[in-house]
Amino acid sequence: MAKLRLNKILAQAGLTSRRGADRLIAEGRVTVNGVAVQPPAPPADPDVDVIEVDGRRLPPREATRYLLLNKPRGYVTTLADPHGRPVVTDLVSEGVRLHPVGRLDWDVEGVLLLTNDGTLTHRLLHPRYALPRVYEARVEGRVTRADLARWRRGTVLADGPARPQRVELLGSGGGESRLALTFTEGRKHEVKRYCEALGHRVVALRRVAFGPIRLGGLASGATRRLTTDEVRALRAAVTGEPAAARGRPGSSPCSPAGPSL
Repeated sequence: MAKLRLNKILAQAGLTSRRGADRLIAEGRVTVNGVAVQPPAPPADPDVDVIEVDGRRLPPREATRYLLLNKPRGYVTTLADPHGRPVVTDLVSEGVRLHPVGRLDWDVEGVLLLTNDGTLTHRLLHPRYALPRVYEARVEGRVTRADLARWRRGTVLADGPARPQRVELLGSGGGESRLALTFTEGRKHEVKRYCEALGHRVVALRRVAFGPIRLGGLASGATRRLTTDEVRALRAAVTGEPAAARGRPGSSPCSPAGPSL
Protein backbone atom coordinates (compact mmCIF):
# COMPACT_ATOMS: atom_id res chain seq x y z
CA MET A 1 0.00 0.00 0.00
CA ALA A 2 1.02 3.66 -0.25
CA LYS A 3 3.20 5.12 2.47
CA LEU A 4 1.45 6.91 5.33
CA ARG A 5 2.47 9.41 7.98
CA LEU A 6 3.99 7.53 10.89
CA ASN A 7 1.73 9.13 13.48
CA LYS A 8 -1.30 8.01 11.47
CA ILE A 9 0.01 4.43 11.36
CA LEU A 10 0.44 4.37 15.15
CA ALA A 11 -3.01 5.87 15.69
CA GLN A 12 -4.64 3.38 13.33
CA ALA A 13 -2.98 0.58 15.26
CA GLY A 14 -4.94 1.76 18.30
CA LEU A 15 -1.83 2.57 20.34
CA THR A 16 -2.54 6.24 20.88
CA SER A 17 -3.85 9.39 19.24
CA ARG A 18 -1.88 11.14 16.50
CA ARG A 19 -0.69 13.71 19.02
CA GLY A 20 0.36 10.92 21.36
CA ALA A 21 2.18 9.26 18.46
CA ASP A 22 4.07 12.49 17.80
CA ARG A 23 5.24 12.46 21.41
CA LEU A 24 6.42 8.85 21.13
CA ILE A 25 8.39 9.76 18.01
CA ALA A 26 9.91 12.86 19.64
CA GLU A 27 10.98 10.76 22.63
CA GLY A 28 12.87 8.39 20.32
CA ARG A 29 10.69 5.41 21.21
CA VAL A 30 9.72 4.55 17.62
CA THR A 31 11.95 2.74 15.14
CA VAL A 32 11.42 1.96 11.47
CA ASN A 33 13.47 -0.93 10.10
CA GLY A 34 15.66 -0.79 13.19
CA VAL A 35 16.43 2.93 12.99
CA ALA A 36 15.06 5.38 15.57
CA VAL A 37 13.12 8.17 13.89
CA GLN A 38 12.95 11.80 14.91
CA PRO A 39 10.58 14.57 13.86
CA PRO A 40 9.77 15.14 11.13
CA ALA A 41 9.33 11.38 10.76
CA PRO A 42 9.40 10.09 7.19
CA PRO A 43 6.31 8.24 5.92
CA ALA A 44 6.29 4.46 6.13
CA ASP A 45 4.45 1.48 4.70
CA PRO A 46 2.91 -0.57 7.54
CA ASP A 47 2.67 -3.63 5.28
CA VAL A 48 6.38 -3.55 4.36
CA ASP A 49 8.37 -1.63 6.98
CA VAL A 50 9.15 -3.06 10.43
CA ILE A 51 7.76 -0.49 12.87
CA GLU A 52 8.46 -0.88 16.59
CA VAL A 53 7.45 1.08 19.68
CA ASP A 54 9.59 0.55 22.78
CA GLY A 55 11.13 -2.45 21.04
CA ARG A 56 7.80 -4.13 20.34
CA ARG A 57 6.67 -4.56 16.76
CA LEU A 58 3.29 -3.24 15.74
CA PRO A 59 0.78 -6.07 15.41
CA PRO A 60 -0.29 -7.04 11.89
CA ARG A 61 -2.82 -4.69 10.38
CA GLU A 62 -6.37 -5.80 11.07
CA ALA A 63 -9.45 -4.99 9.07
CA THR A 64 -11.10 -1.96 10.63
CA ARG A 65 -14.29 -2.72 12.52
CA TYR A 66 -17.08 -0.40 13.56
CA LEU A 67 -19.69 -1.69 16.00
CA LEU A 68 -22.74 -0.26 17.72
CA LEU A 69 -23.42 -1.64 21.19
CA ASN A 70 -26.60 -1.02 23.17
CA LYS A 71 -24.75 -0.83 26.47
CA PRO A 72 -26.73 -2.20 29.41
CA ARG A 73 -26.53 -0.92 32.98
CA GLY A 74 -23.84 -2.44 35.16
CA TYR A 75 -21.00 -2.48 32.61
CA VAL A 76 -17.87 -0.34 32.86
CA THR A 77 -16.65 1.42 29.71
CA THR A 78 -13.04 0.27 29.90
CA LEU A 79 -11.00 -2.59 28.46
CA ALA A 80 -10.26 -4.00 31.93
CA ASP A 81 -11.46 -3.17 35.43
CA PRO A 82 -9.18 -3.58 38.48
CA HIS A 83 -12.24 -4.30 40.65
CA GLY A 84 -13.38 -7.17 38.48
CA ARG A 85 -16.58 -5.53 37.29
CA PRO A 86 -18.03 -6.48 33.89
CA VAL A 87 -16.62 -4.39 31.02
CA VAL A 88 -18.28 -3.52 27.73
CA THR A 89 -15.87 -5.61 25.66
CA ASP A 90 -17.23 -8.70 27.45
CA LEU A 91 -20.28 -8.23 25.23
CA VAL A 92 -18.29 -8.27 21.97
CA SER A 93 -16.99 -11.33 20.12
CA GLU A 94 -15.36 -9.94 16.99
CA GLY A 95 -12.02 -11.71 17.22
CA VAL A 96 -10.12 -8.40 17.10
CA ARG A 97 -9.20 -5.90 19.78
CA LEU A 98 -11.71 -3.04 19.86
CA HIS A 99 -11.85 0.02 22.06
CA PRO A 100 -14.89 2.09 23.08
CA VAL A 101 -15.36 5.54 21.59
CA GLY A 102 -15.63 7.64 24.73
CA ARG A 103 -17.34 6.53 27.92
CA LEU A 104 -20.74 5.91 29.42
CA ASP A 105 -21.14 5.65 33.19
CA TRP A 106 -21.70 2.12 34.52
CA ASP A 107 -25.39 2.89 35.18
CA VAL A 108 -26.05 4.56 31.79
CA GLU A 109 -27.50 2.60 28.89
CA GLY A 110 -27.55 3.05 25.15
CA VAL A 111 -25.39 3.95 22.17
CA LEU A 112 -21.72 3.09 22.50
CA LEU A 113 -19.47 2.73 19.48
CA LEU A 114 -16.52 0.33 19.47
CA THR A 115 -13.79 0.27 16.84
CA ASN A 116 -10.11 -0.33 16.16
CA ASP A 117 -9.87 2.85 14.08
CA GLY A 118 -7.82 5.09 16.36
CA THR A 119 -7.81 8.04 13.97
CA LEU A 120 -11.59 8.18 13.70
CA THR A 121 -11.97 7.75 17.45
CA HIS A 122 -9.72 10.74 18.09
CA ARG A 123 -11.76 12.91 15.73
CA LEU A 124 -15.13 11.79 17.07
CA LEU A 125 -14.12 12.81 20.60
CA HIS A 126 -12.38 16.07 19.66
CA PRO A 127 -14.30 19.13 20.94
CA ARG A 128 -13.80 21.06 17.69
CA TYR A 129 -16.33 18.85 15.90
CA ALA A 130 -19.05 19.29 18.56
CA LEU A 131 -20.61 15.94 17.74
CA PRO A 132 -24.15 15.84 19.17
CA ARG A 133 -25.02 13.19 21.75
CA VAL A 134 -28.73 12.66 22.42
CA TYR A 135 -29.87 11.35 25.81
CA GLU A 136 -33.24 10.35 27.19
CA ALA A 137 -33.38 11.12 30.90
CA ARG A 138 -35.97 10.11 33.48
CA VAL A 139 -35.79 12.60 36.33
CA GLU A 140 -37.47 13.09 39.68
CA GLY A 141 -40.15 15.76 39.86
CA ARG A 142 -42.50 17.33 37.37
CA VAL A 143 -41.07 19.33 34.48
CA THR A 144 -43.64 21.34 32.52
CA ARG A 145 -43.41 22.89 29.08
CA ALA A 146 -43.24 26.25 30.81
CA ASP A 147 -40.04 25.09 32.53
CA LEU A 148 -38.27 24.32 29.25
CA ALA A 149 -37.06 27.89 28.72
CA ARG A 150 -35.00 27.56 31.91
CA TRP A 151 -33.64 24.18 30.81
CA ARG A 152 -32.63 25.61 27.44
CA ARG A 153 -30.92 28.68 28.90
CA GLY A 154 -28.15 26.66 30.46
CA THR A 155 -26.43 26.90 33.82
CA VAL A 156 -22.97 26.91 35.37
CA LEU A 157 -21.52 23.64 36.64
CA ALA A 158 -18.37 23.16 38.71
CA ASP A 159 -16.27 22.85 35.55
CA GLY A 160 -17.83 25.73 33.66
CA PRO A 161 -20.98 26.79 31.79
CA ALA A 162 -23.19 24.06 30.34
CA ARG A 163 -26.03 24.40 27.89
CA PRO A 164 -27.77 21.68 25.90
CA GLN A 165 -28.12 22.15 22.18
CA ARG A 166 -31.71 20.93 22.41
CA VAL A 167 -34.22 19.99 25.13
CA GLU A 168 -37.56 18.27 24.61
CA LEU A 169 -40.17 17.18 27.14
CA LEU A 170 -41.22 13.61 26.34
CA GLY A 171 -43.78 13.18 29.12
CA SER A 172 -44.41 13.19 32.85
CA GLY A 173 -46.33 11.24 35.45
CA GLY A 174 -45.95 9.43 38.74
CA GLY A 175 -43.77 12.15 40.16
CA GLU A 176 -41.24 11.83 37.35
CA SER A 177 -40.54 13.43 33.95
CA ARG A 178 -38.87 12.24 30.77
CA LEU A 179 -36.72 14.55 28.67
CA ALA A 180 -34.53 14.32 25.59
CA LEU A 181 -31.35 16.39 25.91
CA THR A 182 -28.70 16.94 23.24
CA PHE A 183 -25.17 17.88 24.32
CA THR A 184 -22.13 18.37 22.11
CA GLU A 185 -19.46 17.76 24.75
CA GLY A 186 -18.37 14.60 26.51
CA ARG A 187 -17.82 16.09 29.96
CA LYS A 188 -17.91 13.69 32.91
CA HIS A 189 -21.42 13.14 34.30
CA GLU A 190 -22.53 16.24 32.39
CA VAL A 191 -26.16 15.22 31.85
CA LYS A 192 -26.65 14.08 35.44
CA ARG A 193 -25.00 17.19 36.85
CA TYR A 194 -26.99 19.46 34.56
CA CYS A 195 -30.32 17.96 35.59
CA GLU A 196 -29.41 18.06 39.27
CA ALA A 197 -28.32 21.70 38.98
CA LEU A 198 -31.86 22.43 37.81
CA GLY A 199 -33.34 20.57 40.78
CA HIS A 200 -34.11 17.18 39.23
CA ARG A 201 -32.13 14.06 40.12
CA VAL A 202 -31.65 11.60 37.27
CA VAL A 203 -33.36 8.25 37.89
CA ALA A 204 -32.40 6.59 34.59
CA LEU A 205 -30.33 7.72 31.62
CA ARG A 206 -29.99 6.31 28.12
CA ARG A 207 -28.02 7.62 25.13
CA VAL A 208 -30.08 7.17 21.98
CA ALA A 209 -27.79 8.80 19.41
CA PHE A 210 -24.11 9.61 18.91
CA GLY A 211 -23.69 11.91 15.93
CA PRO A 212 -25.50 10.31 12.98
CA ILE A 213 -25.71 6.88 14.67
CA ARG A 214 -29.04 6.09 16.34
CA LEU A 215 -29.90 3.26 18.69
CA GLY A 216 -33.03 2.16 16.88
CA GLY A 217 -34.46 -1.18 18.00
CA LEU A 218 -31.17 -2.80 19.01
CA ALA A 219 -31.74 -4.96 22.10
CA SER A 220 -29.93 -4.21 25.36
CA GLY A 221 -26.52 -5.90 25.38
CA ALA A 222 -26.64 -6.59 21.63
CA THR A 223 -24.22 -5.34 18.97
CA ARG A 224 -24.35 -4.82 15.24
CA ARG A 225 -21.83 -3.71 12.65
CA LEU A 226 -22.27 -0.25 11.21
CA THR A 227 -23.30 -0.06 7.59
CA THR A 228 -21.10 1.48 4.93
CA ASP A 229 -23.32 4.56 4.89
CA GLU A 230 -23.11 4.94 8.67
CA VAL A 231 -19.30 4.80 8.62
CA ARG A 232 -19.23 7.39 5.84
CA ALA A 233 -21.64 9.60 7.78
CA LEU A 234 -19.42 9.41 10.87
CA ARG A 235 -16.36 10.38 8.85
CA ALA A 236 -18.22 13.22 7.17
CA ALA A 237 -19.32 14.54 10.56
CA VAL A 238 -15.70 15.00 11.64
CA THR A 239 -14.03 16.03 8.40
CA GLY A 240 -16.52 18.41 6.85
CA GLU A 241 -16.69 16.21 3.78
CA PRO A 242 -20.18 15.36 2.51
CA ALA A 243 -21.34 11.83 3.20
CA ALA A 244 -21.71 9.61 0.15
CA ALA A 245 -25.19 9.19 -1.25
CA ARG A 246 -27.27 7.08 1.09
CA GLY A 247 -28.23 3.60 0.04
CA ARG A 248 -31.54 1.98 0.82
CA PRO A 249 -32.38 1.44 4.51
CA GLY A 250 -30.47 -1.45 6.00
CA SER A 251 -27.70 -1.33 3.41
CA SER A 252 -25.14 -4.06 3.88
CA PRO A 253 -21.92 -3.66 5.88
CA CYS A 254 -18.74 -2.55 4.18
CA SER A 255 -16.93 -5.14 2.13
CA PRO A 256 -13.19 -5.74 2.68
CA ALA A 257 -12.50 -3.58 -0.38
CA GLY A 258 -14.06 -0.58 1.37
CA PRO A 259 -13.93 0.29 5.06
CA SER A 260 -13.85 -3.27 6.45
CA LEU A 261 -16.27 -3.88 9.27
